[in-house]
Amino acid sequence: MSAILKEHAVEFRPMQADDLAQIIDIERQSYPHPWTQMIFGDCLQANYSCWVCGRCGVIEAYGILSVAVGESHLLNICVRPESRQQGIGRKLLRHLVSVACRHNAEVLFLEVRPSNTTARTLYEDEGFNELGCRRDYYPDGDGREDAIILARVL
Repeated sequence: MSAILKEHAVEFRPMQADDLAQIIDIERQSYPHPWTQMIFGDCLQANYSCWVCGRCGVIEAYGILSVAVGESHLLNICVRPESRQQGIGRKLLRHLVSVACRHNAEVLFLEVRPSNTTARTLYEDEGFNELGCRRDYYPDGDGREDAIILARVL
């Protein structure tokens, strides 16, 4: 990423269908079992709270949040590989927390892989607490990996 992009502040805006090509590219670079364009399209169609974070027309990160009946669930959050370790994920997470609060959610839930220590540290730093485990939640090569369930009271 160029120094010029790094100097510009990130901006948040609602995700649009036109963003999906960039998002799918980031998703494929980031996960061995990425979400499909159809899944992202379904999230937009269902009116989930879908956000992108970018600079100079380049999407640096995205997040998808469902909110209903006082609860919110972070379904997906991802930062472009070359943009990681710059605080963008933390800024996006805080933005999504504020969106959940604006929708009168009282709690925010999420799942994270036990092996994703970077994300787990971020979530713990941002006030999330472990609630339990979902056995064999994530595909992992030929097997499955558990998910740690985290929550934060808003």
